[in-house]
Amino acid sequence: MKDTLYVVIPCYNEQEVLRETTKRLSEKIKSLIKNEIITKDSRILFVDDGSRDDTWKLISDLYEQNEFVTGLKLSRNKGHQNALLAGLFEASEHADMIVSMDADLQDDIDVLDQFIEKYYKGSQIVYGVRKSRKKDTFFKRTTAVAFYKLMRAFGVELIYNHADYRLMSKRAVEELKNYKEVNLFLRGIIPLIGFQTSIVEYDRGERFAGESKYPLRKMIYFAIDGITSTSVRPIRMITMFGFLSILFSIVYAIFVIWGHFHGSTIQGWTTSILLLCFFGGAQIMCTGIVGEYVGKIYLETKGRPRFIVEKKLER
Repeated sequence: MKDTLYVVIPCYNEQEVLRETTKRLSEKIKSLIKNEIITKDSRILFVDDGSRDDTWKLISDLYEQNEFVTGLKLSRNKGHQNALLAGLFEASEHADMIVSMDADLQDDIDVLDQFIEKYYKGSQIVYGVRKSRKKDTFFKRTTAVAFYKLMRAFGVELIYNHADYRLMSKRAVEELKNYKEVNLFLRGIIPLIGFQTSIVEYDRGERFAGESKYPLRKMIYFAIDGITSTSVRPIRMITMFGFLSILFSIVYAIFVIWGHFHGSTIQGWTTSILLLCFFGGAQIMCTGIVGEYVGKIYLETKGRPRFIVEKKLER
């Protein structure tokens, strides 16, 4: 029996790519319907994340012109993860399976067939994974590898080389709704859901138009948010650092006392200053890490909505 597919696409200032994205996805959906793989009720759901350009106007125009297009407009910019979540929750009201992808056409649309095939074979979540990063610059490739290794070192469960191109069943999204945290890192949360999962490899293309919405600064913040939102290992590392500092101090104190009773003067003004600077900086850093967690607890306790839908285009 055929199931209904929704493709969820978060958008922030994506007016330059939306028409081409809609054209290619519409052709793909028509092909899938023609081959009786999905139902004719399948749709493309664009989520406008408080764009400052004509993204919403364009989505509204496409809605009038294209039978497959629907849309959500958030009341203000809430970030990619919240916009994606809003789209997933809305799509789960209408679809049996939901694919999330970016608007820039870097994700290979042609592997949707494989996603759906895995779904029909029982997978509740299908991850789109890049085959390689040969097309990336040396800097981008190196930082990406460092990102995944760092996240895993801090105890965050991630699928290597996977971003947000994935298929989720309606059941998986319903379970995702039980995760109430405001500080979202979906790449780390979704693997926690469990169920049968599978992977589809694909080649990531060049951005069709426009600029990347994730420069280095945002990627660093994204990594910090990901670690502190899904793992407490940094707190444990601070505890271990404190223990080792105390142990080092005891050993050094024994060394100084031993030197005093054996009539030698311990030269160490430079060493003392360096140690003072090092441990002072380390204490400030540790305080910052703890503060990051306290700040997140503060935001969670407020219970503010993760997003507010201002307008909705439905069929």
